[in-house]
Amino acid sequence: MFSSRTRWDRAENRLARVRTERQERGAGVIDLTQSNPTEVGLGAPPELLELLADARGTVHTPEARGLPAAREAVARDFARRGHLVEPGRVVLCTGSSEAYSWLFKLLCDPGDEVLVPRPSYPLFDFLAGLESVALRPYGLAYDGAWHVDLAALEEAVTPRSRAVVIVNPNNPTGSFLSRTEADRIQSFAARRQLALLCDEVFADFAFDPDPGHVTSLAADGPTLAFALGGLSKSCGLPQLKLGWIAVSGPPSLRAEALARLEIVADSYLSVGTPVQLAAPEILRRLPELQAPITNRVRRNLAALRAAIPPGSPASLLAATGGWHALLQVPATLPEEERTCRLLERDGVLVHPGFFFDFPREAYLVLSLLPRPDAFDRGVALLLADAAG
Repeated sequence: MFSSRTRWDRAENRLARVRTERQERGAGVIDLTQSNPTEVGLGAPPELLELLADARGTVHTPEARGLPAAREAVARDFARRGHLVEPGRVVLCTGSSEAYSWLFKLLCDPGDEVLVPRPSYPLFDFLAGLESVALRPYGLAYDGAWHVDLAALEEAVTPRSRAVVIVNPNNPTGSFLSRTEADRIQSFAARRQLALLCDEVFADFAFDPDPGHVTSLAADGPTLAFALGGLSKSCGLPQLKLGWIAVSGPPSLRAEALARLEIVADSYLSVGTPVQLAAPEILRRLPELQAPITNRVRRNLAALRAAIPPGSPASLLAATGGWHALLQVPATLPEEERTCRLLERDGVLVHPGFFFDFPREAYLVLSLLPRPDAFDRGVALLLADAAG
């Protein structure tokens, strides 16, 4: 009766079972995986919700690509980051998950393939599966900094490959594309007739801005490209559900993509009117909304660096942006054993690297958003465990 696309293994993994058991017996958890700003004291000012009470929101005026004023506001936000994007190239959606869904529909027939970075965010498996799209990973290499393995990218291509996903900066490695990498990837994609899907939701959160880093692929290049963003990360407003896709590339491909994407969007009309009406003012207040998140991330990253003593068996891998930190720890225990022991014995929850498809052990992924007191306690217990 049910689609094979939804035949998921719904059993709790071991780490989730340990957390459930702790909660059932009333034991506390120091959650170093929390990446929802609204749950760690970083919610928006309550008066921001007044923007959703605009009386114009009582009227439904469908616009497949989104209300013009909202798309103009998104175009201005790209300009703030130094990228010229015409409002007519912007399509609004409810967030990056929906953006991926629409773009997989646009680019892929059932059984076609999309290349995705490894390591990266595990949600891709679900999004691709729901569209009957296959994923082929390409590696990121680390030599003191993270790089796209261009040879692995070439090797991943098959006749059924249709697109390359780039997460910039990557989640969880926190690595931005360099200008050289971006140029090579664009040339590669054009040569192979592949579209680029560039997820830029963390692009505003660079630890130390570097002019050698590329923050967007929204500018026209040699191949069709889609730059994804949204209020969830850029403004710390995951509850408002507004994202966008900026389309760029050769004029003929860009025009065809926009025409087809408009029909996809018109079939759903999923973005609410109130949040579109509020978008210009929300994006105008972006610096104010980002500041608490930026301050928290930088504070916790500095505290983590300071907490790791010389000679520690745990090392912090280099990152240049995002909301996460990546620790390499001794592979004397499997990641699952280590993370479950940390949670059972010390009440500290971290993500094991295999959740993000790291090809080898042993890595721990920490969010940099938790409240400082909890973050510091959790890090101290984690480092003590790694040293033991």
